[in-house]
Amino acid sequence: MTRTRAYLDWNATAPLKPAAKAAMIAALEVIGNPSSVHTEGRAARELIEQARDAVAALVGARPAEVVFTSGATEANATVFVGAWDTIYVSSGEHDSVLAAAKACVGARRVDLPMDHSGRVGIEALADDVLRGAAPVGKALATLHLANNETGVIQLVADMAAFARSHGLHTHTDAVQAPGRLPVDVVALGVDYLTISAHKLGGPKGIGALIVREGAPLPRLIAGGGQERRRRAGTENLAAIVGFGAAAREAMRDLEAIAQVRVRRDRLEAALCARVAGLTVIGAEATRLANTSCIAPIGKTAETLVIKYDLAGVAVSAGAACSSGKVATSHVLAAMGIAPDLARAAIRVSIGPTTTDADIAAFLAATDTILRTSALAA
Repeated sequence: MTRTRAYLDWNATAPLKPAAKAAMIAALEVIGNPSSVHTEGRAARELIEQARDAVAALVGARPAEVVFTSGATEANATVFVGAWDTIYVSSGEHDSVLAAAKACVGARRVDLPMDHSGRVGIEALADDVLRGAAPVGKALATLHLANNETGVIQLVADMAAFARSHGLHTHTDAVQAPGRLPVDVVALGVDYLTISAHKLGGPKGIGALIVREGAPLPRLIAGGGQERRRRAGTENLAAIVGFGAAAREAMRDLEAIAQVRVRRDRLEAALCARVAGLTVIGAEATRLANTSCIAPIGKTAETLVIKYDLAGVAVSAGAACSSGKVATSHVLAAMGIAPDLARAAIRVSIGPTTTDADIAAFLAATDTILRTSALAA
């Protein structure tokens, strides 16, 4: 990213933090295999365990509960490999959760609907559970902590408390939350929690699954004894070390969250003054401070993303995993957003190093785009 461009797509991937980059470069000089018992191997092992401590601290977990994975997609898939008879899943989950739930052949799937604001209630879960439809110990309820497209924060602790009291296991995809929202797996009360390094300023290709004590976990990759025999294979030392460094920085990022919110709110207010009929999706709900999902009537998201890119501003249309597809967001469809608005929705997401100049560049690009469209108020 050069300073001639404004990067406003932090929910897709956050810029690599300098501390994470430096830690990774240093780790590349460590030659030992972390499973070796000699001096070089022990040095590598120590780096991994330091990173594990940092990731655990980020989400209020114990280090022994942290399983390093190739990313949140693998972590989510690992949870769903379990022998679940019933799965409760919200209709606005990330594709990696929805696909994993769908792949559970033989499991009964119960959708948890979203309301127009993007919130997921526990009514559908409660109705089904109280009818005795969910077998104790063989049912899983999953609910993302914060939606990647709208930023809407969910009441995961409420869901988990009800589910736990009725013998269900619980999972949350918390990928978007660290560094933007305090995360405490104990307070949330879930059995499984997934996070990804590159969403919080770490490297791509590394994530973690938090597995609370007593929660069942199948071995997705068989082989050696790495990750306490829960995921075999020589660890990606540099990526794990970078993850640990980014986790430490993400805890400090929370100190800047108020200023992030100020910039986000200023951006939305300026847009509403410029664009007739603009809708800020999820604005009536509690959202992450860094996320805006905005929909101007009469445009398509793909066209807008391209025009902003040509103007030197990076934004996205929906989730990065599916932004290459010309399709309406399943999240916005689940919210009941009108099709014309859903087709126009773009996501602007910022972070602690986003500057006033970045926001000004976005607004200037908006003005340029409006001059060639019929969107102006």
